[in-house]
Amino acid sequence: MNYLRPERLDALARAYALGTLAGGARRRFETLMRDSAAVRLSAQIWQQRLSSLEAVTPPVAPPLGNWPGIQRRLFPDEVGQTAPGRAGASRGEGSRWWHRLVPGGARGAVAVSGWAVAGALAGALGCVAVLRSSPTWMENVQADQATPASYVGLLHDAKGQPTLVASSRRHGTLMTVRLLQPLDLPAGQVARLWALPDHGAPILLAAALPAKGTTQATLADTSERLFKSVRRLAVTIEPAATTPTAPLTPFVWEGDCVKVW
Repeated sequence: MNYLRPERLDALARAYALGTLAGGARRRFETLMRDSAAVRLSAQIWQQRLSSLEAVTPPVAPPLGNWPGIQRRLFPDEVGQTAPGRAGASRGEGSRWWHRLVPGGARGAVAVSGWAVAGALAGALGCVAVLRSSPTWMENVQADQATPASYVGLLHDAKGQPTLVASSRRHGTLMTVRLLQPLDLPAGQVARLWALPDHGAPILLAAALPAKGTTQATLADTSERLFKSVRRLAVTIEPAATTPTAPLTPFVWEGDCVKVW
């Protein structure tokens, strides 16, 4: 099976980031990540997508009235309430219900597990509330599934944290650069993005990146020609008054550049 086919790799990376890829499939995917920069990059891109969605989704607390209902359902003896017409039956049925969850049926274990499950139920209600308040959340995820044939780079800082994503269509001449972390630019300094080919001098891609947000840079040639032998991208911070013909300072961010198709 060719795991590097774009549609298959994208689906696996999405499932891995969501946590739905389990068992042997997850272990095989992690092996692929160790061996392939393209697989690592696909997984990291999906993790960033989901992190971005989480950041812009407003937290929604479940209605306060839900909690007493959960308590009455799970702990009728403790709250002193039972469903109408079921007096005398709730103790036995509740006990049998919890005994199915906790082997041995110990009273203390049932109580502890009950509160844990109650907390999980409250969290589930919160998730439902968030999804109802943001019905386009999963639609946005699904709409982002198809990745066109592109060159994509993901850069990291010295601590290994993702800092920048750069992408360009295979036959395009425009590169989109998105900063995942803000740049600390001293006065009179600019950040420059470079392509590092296997052979030859570094190629300037963007002469002045913004401190944060997203920007676009016009390339000197099509991505197919420009990135054919490029495996790495890097960022320098240099004096703004200098002529950007070659890197003048050490790289502050570096990362892989791969083709995704």
